[in-house]
Amino acid sequence: MENERNNIIVGRNAVRELLRSDRDVDKILVQSGQRNGSIGEIIALAKKNKIVVTEISKAKMDALAEGMVHQGICAYASSVNYSSVEDILETARQRGEKPFIVIADEINDPHNLGAIIRCAEGAGAHGVIIPKHRSVGLTGVVAKASAGAIEHMHVAKVTNIARTVDDLKKEGVWVFAADMGGDNYYDTDLNCACAIVMGSEGNGITRLVKEKCDAVISIPMYGRGNSFNVSTACAVLL
Repeated sequence: MENERNNIIVGRNAVRELLRSDRDVDKILVQSGQRNGSIGEIIALAKKNKIVVTEISKAKMDALAEGMVHQGICAYASSVNYSSVEDILETARQRGEKPFIVIADEINDPHNLGAIIRCAEGAGAHGVIIPKHRSVGLTGVVAKASAGAIEHMHVAKVTNIARTVDDLKKEGVWVFAADMGGDNYYDTDLNCACAIVMGSEGNGITRLVKEKCDAVISIPMYGRGNSFNVSTACAVLL
């Protein structure tokens, strides 16, 4: 059974069939203490497919299922299938353009990720990259917040953002961290193959990712606040 609002699939048979389908899965949630029998088989299949499996309490499982019979397991299915980083670079090649990429480093608010995807699509970016862990996936809320842009934008989910930054640099892509204390973005030459890293709502860009970037760029602030919301900052920079 599926909760359409959140793209949550509940129940053992439903989750098993989801894993056997071509649909991308963000993560599997298992009720604490429920790892025997068919749930154990589903967990093994999920790990074989490199899908995150997380234990949660029965109370949280009941709340997510919203009254549906969950049998101790549910899954977050993506609203659309993910692309790869190579898909993003190939799109740039096909258009005869320099790669233009947004890296969303551990964005947890689905409205922010949806807005970032919308900004990226509107600005002509070739793709958005998100991490496999500690990030919201392509949920129904993200799709709605993107105002349809999610259907036209490559979104790649990677295991390690820092390693992906290294890989992009090998492809000739300059990677810029959007954070405080950097050069004013309008004084920076961004007319190149580039990726812009946007950090999480609370902690910003993770330390290792920031260290691997070629430069840090900032939006100067003239009011009393010291920063913009991440999706607003993304819109300004793109």
